[in-house]
Amino acid sequence: MTELPVRIRPEIAALPAYKQGKQAGAEAFKLSSNENPFPPLPSVIAAVQTAIAVNRYPDASSPRLRARLAERFGVSDDAVHIAAGSVSILFQLAQATSGPGDEILFSWRSFEAYPSLATVAGATAVTVPNDAAGGHDLDAMADAVTDRTRMIIVCSPNNPTGPVVTQAGFDAFLARVPADVLVVLDEAYAEFVTDPDAVSGAAVLAAGHPHVVVLRTFSKAYGLAGLRVGYAVGDPRILAAARSTGIPLSVTAAAEEAALASLDAEDELLERVRTLAGHRDDLAARLRATGWDVPEAQGNFVWLPAGERALDVAAAFEEAGLIVRPFAGDGVRISIGEHEALDTIVQVAASVAPR
Repeated sequence: MTELPVRIRPEIAALPAYKQGKQAGAEAFKLSSNENPFPPLPSVIAAVQTAIAVNRYPDASSPRLRARLAERFGVSDDAVHIAAGSVSILFQLAQATSGPGDEILFSWRSFEAYPSLATVAGATAVTVPNDAAGGHDLDAMADAVTDRTRMIIVCSPNNPTGPVVTQAGFDAFLARVPADVLVVLDEAYAEFVTDPDAVSGAAVLAAGHPHVVVLRTFSKAYGLAGLRVGYAVGDPRILAAARSTGIPLSVTAAAEEAALASLDAEDELLERVRTLAGHRDDLAARLRATGWDVPEAQGNFVWLPAGERALDVAAAFEEAGLIVRPFAGDGVRISIGEHEALDTIVQVAASVAPR
């Protein structure tokens, strides 16, 4: 790399930009970004079209969406924060809580944006290895908390591996975490969860844990990935601090209208989610039958623990017209996309299964 023309923080200069799932050509299935394969409902498209006034700024706080979600969670409007995707809120919370000398703690491997949160905030990322089943080792995470820990992220279901954190496990974990440390429960895939023992962000909030913030998104189950709208629910004082670090006016009017229309059509949308969850469970079982040790899948994706073979395995899928998401040295994540892709996924997976 050539010498920079201005002085950039060294850790930022060395930080790789977030790399999204690879795009797919017209003849391939894109299974790399955990997107919802169903097209938007007509009512959602109509809502977006009515909101297009691009010469005007949106209402910055998305008041109608906040009120709707506040009613759902039984909280005040100021206990809900809307931003351009839940990952935006993660960055805001990191900057609000953490700086040089502080630590942000999370399980690894997990969502690939987590390490950069700490770097951008000037803090230190502390990672705790996943357990043997691909989930969070909450006891080890609690052991890793120090007086420098300012923020802990718990991802359930864990992206990209799939397992959930249980309610009992999360409750026991909270009992060991100091009350002045922020715990973020990232539930980006909550709507796909079918395990009755899984942690529920709504239940955690109702139990009264002011140092917990729950994250959700409209990108996955509701199919609004292209409009960028996510939300947080938690103590208003924490969310006010997050808002102060955010980019102003980042949630468009179209995104708010689409989210509201999606909530109006929730029964129909969640029927699609149930269909995808059924495909997920079927695919995971078929992949296990080919010899892959697929972890318990509770998001809209499955995980192949390919280890050092990850890039080669992903290349085999791409050759068959399936664009998946490899994580070098760890494994391959396959999103649940079009039903027509399932048989080919199994065929390719069988051809590269561990021997």
